[in-house]
Amino acid sequence: MVEAFYLFLLVGTILVLAAAFSSLIAFRFGAPLLLVFLSIGLLAGVDGLGIAFDNFALAYMVGSLALAIILFDSGFGTSTHSFRVAAWPALTLASLGVLVTASIFAFAAMLLLDFTWLEGLLLGSIVGSTDAAAVFFLLRIGGINIREQVRSTLEIESGTNDPMAIFLTIALVELIASGQGFEGLGTQFALLFIEQMALGLVFGFLGGMMIVWILNHFTRDRSLAPIFVLALALLVFAFTGAIGGSGFLAVYVAGIYSGNREMFARESIARFHAGLTWLAQIVMFIVLGLLATPSQFPSIILPAVGLALFLVFVARPLAVWLSLLPFQMTQQETGFIAWVGLRGAVSILLAIMPLLGGLENGLLYFNTAFIVVLVSLLLQGWTIKPMAQKLGLIIRPRMGEIDKIELDLPGKSTHELLSYRVMKDSPVLRGERVPRWAMPSLVIRDGRSMRYQYAGRLQENDQVYLFVTPTYIRLLDRLFASRVPVEDDDEDFFGAFSVSPSRPARELDAAYGPGLLSSTEQNMTIADLMTHRLGGRAEYADRVRFGSVVLIVRDLDEHDAIAAVGVSLEPVEPATALPVFINMREIAHRVRDQLRRYRGKSVSSKNTPHTPPQD
Repeated sequence: MVEAFYLFLLVGTILVLAAAFSSLIAFRFGAPLLLVFLSIGLLAGVDGLGIAFDNFALAYMVGSLALAIILFDSGFGTSTHSFRVAAWPALTLASLGVLVTASIFAFAAMLLLDFTWLEGLLLGSIVGSTDAAAVFFLLRIGGINIREQVRSTLEIESGTNDPMAIFLTIALVELIASGQGFEGLGTQFALLFIEQMALGLVFGFLGGMMIVWILNHFTRDRSLAPIFVLALALLVFAFTGAIGGSGFLAVYVAGIYSGNREMFARESIARFHAGLTWLAQIVMFIVLGLLATPSQFPSIILPAVGLALFLVFVARPLAVWLSLLPFQMTQQETGFIAWVGLRGAVSILLAIMPLLGGLENGLLYFNTAFIVVLVSLLLQGWTIKPMAQKLGLIIRPRMGEIDKIELDLPGKSTHELLSYRVMKDSPVLRGERVPRWAMPSLVIRDGRSMRYQYAGRLQENDQVYLFVTPTYIRLLDRLFASRVPVEDDDEDFFGAFSVSPSRPARELDAAYGPGLLSSTEQNMTIADLMTHRLGGRAEYADRVRFGSVVLIVRDLDEHDAIAAVGVSLEPVEPATALPVFINMREIAHRVRDQLRRYRGKSVSSKNTPHTPPQD
């Protein structure tokens, strides 16, 4: 027994180390990292090195625990600003989008796997949600810099659509196992959904409040703070699930709430959970990889790959388009959101449910979902950045690379202690002075520490320590960041020329109208007009279309007000003449233009003199 324990620990440690080392190769070559983790599990499994692991119940428990940790960290790193920017489109995708995706996918499953519609809907629910780990990794670490609303929409969708997919999967497994069929899809089904989501939201907020209160009242030992947060987050997850709510939604909401409040040892907690999330991803993907039996794949490879391609090119795009119709996103942005629909560990985890529920085709669900995930990671995981570049969505960052560490101060200090590494070509190396209000105190150069006033001119790779009030941190970030590279297509993205945001908006109507603006909008400034059209808050690189003119936010000041506006007269939007991924406003524009052309032709034909036929 003791030898078996050490052997198990040895094999598990080797697999985790192999995954950790392989991540360095994945970073270098741009490979989808989660595919690498999954492949290690497959290679070590029964058809590889011969590790036989078929405990589906244990795999589901380990995967659920790991997913709860990942979701909490995802919420902890999501700012309330990002949530305000993208809450409605993201939540629509996470609810309606998952349901529409599963419903459309069900018809393809009926055709290719000879399923009933209810069985096809179950398989669609299993693969209906995007993977939070995959999306967060590719967007945050993969160097894809896109407009904040689009990035936030994708991140929040991936964090909030798991509860919907989990609810649908569990409910449909119970319906099929009980033999109720469509009779079970009634009021009770809807009430169960409302109950799970409501309990998840309520106890998520309460749990977040509990985490913040406990951390701020037990500040004796900084090293215990991350352990407190981890235990409390899992308490929220377990308690909400035990009383019939969505534990996954609750732990994500608790992460958002606690991550956006002042909390003791916040930076230590963030660093601890970042490492723990990596470990959770590695363990979850390796365990799920071990669970698979690739020798069983050839018998269903063709229909499973066909379903994966249908999901990528038909079901997901249609669901995204229908969900985002009311929101002001361009064709390019909606198309990109449709493409970033990576399936991952959640789909494989949910594919275990039919097996645990004793369904007749349980193994078929699992193997099909596994192949769908592999195709998604191979096809979409490798191409997200090229797709963003192809659609013209990559934007030049406002700041270059920055190396900053935030250090916790004891008590409720009104200042924060920051450490910056002086980057190459940063403004402080080009002669910009560090302002006095930043209170620089210490410089570390070549391993030696010295007081700031005796350090002389700052040099590259110097480590500078400063005390600063939180409202001024963004100004310091720009001071210590490296130079932003100038892109050749900068004018194409931000417009050929600029206008002052303080000029009257009626000048746009006079120059490019008339009829572009309402009477209320004509009394606004250009900055106010853009902010109004953007829902009350403008972001860097936001675009607003007025007829043939596109206004672009070139820069924001320290108060997040529009400081520079670019103008493009090129037909940037829509991307094509085809009615693909266009929103409601664009549809209205096209209908209006068609009506104008039709009326113009009618008037022209009436004014054309009629020539009688000659004898």
